[in-house]
Amino acid sequence: MRLEVLLTKTSFVLGSLWKLRINIDAFKNENCEELATQARIGRSFQLLDCVKIGFKNKNIIDRVKVRLLEDDYICWFKFSELTNNASKIEYWESELLTEEKIMTSIPKILAWAKAAEKISNEYLWGGTIGPNFDCSGLVQSAFASSGIWIPRDSYQQENFCKKVALDIKSLSEKLIPGDLLFFGSSEKCSHVGLHIENGFYIHSSGVTNGHNGIEIDSLFHPNLGEVASYYRSKFRSAGRVISCYQSEKL
Repeated sequence: MRLEVLLTKTSFVLGSLWKLRINIDAFKNENCEELATQARIGRSFQLLDCVKIGFKNKNIIDRVKVRLLEDDYICWFKFSELTNNASKIEYWESELLTEEKIMTSIPKILAWAKAAEKISNEYLWGGTIGPNFDCSGLVQSAFASSGIWIPRDSYQQENFCKKVALDIKSLSEKLIPGDLLFFGSSEKCSHVGLHIENGFYIHSSGVTNGHNGIEIDSLFHPNLGEVASYYRSKFRSAGRVISCYQSEKL
């Protein structure tokens, strides 16, 4: 029986692959304390780099740069939190899912998102584990709950999806449950919601111009509230997830 190899300073090898045994916070760079994303137990990653600090005449690994394999997201972990909390794996490959398989999963994805809305929560920049999420973290996690991986950030998700509509006037005729709604400026997408049905969508929005957490809003209801009206004015496009994200070749 093969012994489990845990990540330590001794087993640390750049380029090696690992699977998380815990939930862990991740950061944008080696010095940043601001949350960039979170990685749930079971996610796989590749070691890319590390930063060492001198401590009592010893070089201690402080931060490690990783690539999360499900979506190729580059971020940094604190090595003290990672030590003995990741298991070595020999290989990893993206799952191939048909559009039909993804469509059959939409009811479960929507049910997961609605359940997340029922739990007490607030908006968290970088949140993907819950109960606190950011907008794209909620959407990515909803699909991931059914084994479907999509990119991490809203602008990446917009580029990844099959375009459904760019004009809100004709949107109601084209939307189906599970489509993604993208919002922002003319230059860039900055927000995403998950369409439920009939123009109603679920999303996690911030304190400014938002609900500070997960709520359901509408694009078409005649008496839109302040938040729904704001996002309607920022509508960019709608897209459909028809494939699972394919990671870069290792």
